[in-house]
Amino acid sequence: MSKKLLSPEAARDFLVRRFNNQHQNWLAGDGTWPLVVTLGVPTDKDIAEDASAVRAWAAAWQSRTGPGEVLFEERQFARFGKHRLPSRLSFESAAVVAAAVGQSRRWEIASERYQRMLSRWPVLTKGNALASRFDVLADYSAEDFERLQTLIAWLTANPASGLYLRQLPVEGLDTKWLEKRTGLVAGLLRAISGTGDDGGDLHALVGLKKPAHRVRIRLLCPTLRSIVGGLGDIEAPVDELGRLPISPASVVIVENLETGLALPDVANTVLVMKLGNAVSALGALPWLQEADVVYWGDIDSHGFAILDRARKAVPQIRSILMDEATLLAHRPLWVQESALCANMAFDGLTPEEKSLYEHLRAGTWGGRVRLEQERLEWAGSLKALMEALALPRLQAYSLKTASSEKHTA
Repeated sequence: MSKKLLSPEAARDFLVRRFNNQHQNWLAGDGTWPLVVTLGVPTDKDIAEDASAVRAWAAAWQSRTGPGEVLFEERQFARFGKHRLPSRLSFESAAVVAAAVGQSRRWEIASERYQRMLSRWPVLTKGNALASRFDVLADYSAEDFERLQTLIAWLTANPASGLYLRQLPVEGLDTKWLEKRTGLVAGLLRAISGTGDDGGDLHALVGLKKPAHRVRIRLLCPTLRSIVGGLGDIEAPVDELGRLPISPASVVIVENLETGLALPDVANTVLVMKLGNAVSALGALPWLQEADVVYWGDIDSHGFAILDRARKAVPQIRSILMDEATLLAHRPLWVQESALCANMAFDGLTPEEKSLYEHLRAGTWGGRVRLEQERLEWAGSLKALMEALALPRLQAYSLKTASSEKHTA
């Protein structure tokens, strides 16, 4: 059969693509109706070469049932006379197209909820702010949809409550529910308030009180512990930790909690554990800014992204055990990270660190290679860490000795 003759199956495939591409615009009321799909016209040559295929094509359309109307036309052929053949498939509305592609129920639910929300917040028509959330409107459970509406209504009516999230009088609302929908809620609220796309984080946008970011540290030095009443393992809001009356010579940052808990006492040293992507909090610790700071993280794309972010907060950070030699020496311990981090410039990395990061992204040694910090042999890792911490002190001692000898001479 000629490729230009559209079969019912091919027409449905076309409609599925059209629905997937246009359903948000159709929900917003855009689109020209009826939607007409041209089925093609056989030529004398098509009939002469494969008359049975043309008859089967016409018969398939004559027997077609379901949403949409098949339109027929009389065709006059020079060699084969006059025949009544299918010419177009017509759909009078988006609802009919949805039915034709098996999306009728989702369309009905989305349409009803769309109108219900517009009746409360007509401004959501602007920029398809609500129509672009078709999947939310179509697929949320009744409970989740009502919770979303109630939350939006309460937050718009109380834009500066100063409450914590769990204090909001919205049935079924909890931190996990909102964390999964932060972008949705913030986007709708920005559209309603007209603040655009740069309204800050959700808490600032809606006037909620944000729990203070907590950081966990260990004071590895008995002298430092004595300054704070003997406490050695402390977790507190980062601003409070910043007020500790300590001045460590060295600070170690590790990503793995168990690694941090395993470290022994080290003179005049503080350990910071498991910050992850929140490493920018390091900038709120004044006693860290003058210290020698060592960072030990996983060797993977995300590990270098975190290191880059940490160095923006504390420029003097040095990395250890995050080099190519360490990676290649532990090949049997490699695993895969679930996904590479977003490809950014990472200007905070040293040339050696950036080179290793780029090799990881390029898959030089395989796809999504990852060497986790805690998998390294402990005795050798601890020795490398102690040597890294001792280096600045040895350098300072050497400079002091050289200066003394010069003065004596």
